[in-house]
Amino acid sequence: MSTMQQEGVAGDRAHRVLEELSGVVLGQEEMLRQMMIALLAGGHALLEGVPGTAKTLSIRALSMALDLRFGRVQFTPDLMPTDLIGVNVLDELKRDFSFHPGPLFTDLLLADEINRAPAKTQAALLEAMQERQVTVDGKTRPLPAGFTVFASQNPVEYEGTYPLPEAQLDRFLLKIVVGYPGAEAERAILDRYVEGFSADRADTYGIRPVLGGGEIIQLRQAVSTVHVEPIVRDYVTRIVRATREEPSLALGASPRAGVALFLASRAEAFLSGRDFVTPDDVKALALPVLRHRVVLTPEAEVEGQTVDERLAGLLNTVPAPRGGA
Repeated sequence: MSTMQQEGVAGDRAHRVLEELSGVVLGQEEMLRQMMIALLAGGHALLEGVPGTAKTLSIRALSMALDLRFGRVQFTPDLMPTDLIGVNVLDELKRDFSFHPGPLFTDLLLADEINRAPAKTQAALLEAMQERQVTVDGKTRPLPAGFTVFASQNPVEYEGTYPLPEAQLDRFLLKIVVGYPGAEAERAILDRYVEGFSADRADTYGIRPVLGGGEIIQLRQAVSTVHVEPIVRDYVTRIVRATREEPSLALGASPRAGVALFLASRAEAFLSGRDFVTPDDVKALALPVLRHRVVLTPEAEVEGQTVDERLAGLLNTVPAPRGGA
């Protein structure tokens, strides 16, 4: 079997996951696709939207479509770092300390309403998300190689939320903005409930496991072979550097943002059935990759501008390469 044929088979498996999810989460196709891109690229994803837009449902459904260990943490104002990482407990019989791992020690972690916990608890995820390890009492403990965080949060304007620190936000490959479904999908949601579906009961989802841990590693390896021409890599760099020169942005994107856009663009191309990245792949992922890595100036905020609007305008000013594939 040729390389292209192998990648085609791998891509079909990724699409089967999307098909399983789309039967449960209606009217959120773009969100589900971006979640799959984060998974294929080996990154973490932050889903932001008002309550009731299927953020938690989507992540739970994804965990069921993947034959992986799954953990869920409900973030609250009184959640402590040890509640995530774990703690050393004295064993009186052995007269020694034994480590009791926390919910971080899993393959896929749902950090539900992550911005309802204070910064100290949010910071406990920094080492885990970046290096896939945690340090407890001076001893480093590795997390599973495929450890992935899918976090949900309400918009920061909502009561009882804490803005995520810039360093924490930068650990997420994508920030996925979750909107309302269309009218037809919203009506179909009610029809699903008539048929017996309930978001509170996972046994009504009807999802079958599609991919195991080993297969996900294979998919990521296939994504890593997607070719990116030098002129397309240059396009990624020019977009990132342009954010630092945009007058309406007080903070531009870092070099890590360029790496993230590069990785996400390869996953987008792979999911589209190609073994090469086009400028359109880069454009399609620019907002999800960059929106949480830049900060508006106070003047731009007063004028009512949004990060997405400024980034969209910036993309129009950076010439895309022609024939970059």
